[in-house]
Order: sequence, then structure tokens, then C-alpha cells
Amino acid sequence: WQKGFGCFSYSKSHVPRVCNYIHNQYEHHKKRSFKKEYFSILKQQEVEYKEQYLFEWYDDEGEE
Repeated sequence: WQKGFGCFSYSKSHVPRVCNYIHNQYEHHKKRSFKKEYFSILKQQEVEYKEQYLFEWYDDEGEE
């Protein structure tokens, strides 16, 4: 059903922070869209990508 995937890993010491992020996603994304954050993570982690293989976005918020 998909032609690609993405994966990010974190060290065990970051688990509480990641869990906190997950629990507070709704509030977090009121300030910053998922799309904007996703592109930020790709850039920060120096991940090369082809836009054609990313999510099918349903809004144009967060265009980089």
C-alpha cells in the first residue's frame, strides 16, 4: 500500500521526552503543524528525500 517509509530512532534516555511529546501532540500541533515539524526534522537530521515520496498532504500549511 505504500512505496516507501521513514523511521527515526531515539536513545533510551529520550523515551520520557518522546512519550511526553506523543501525549501532548494535540496542543503541540496547535502551534506548529505536523508538516512544518516533519520538514524541520528531515532538515535537522540531514535526511535526503524526494518530495514525490512524502506524505500526500491535505493542506498547504508549512510549505518549505
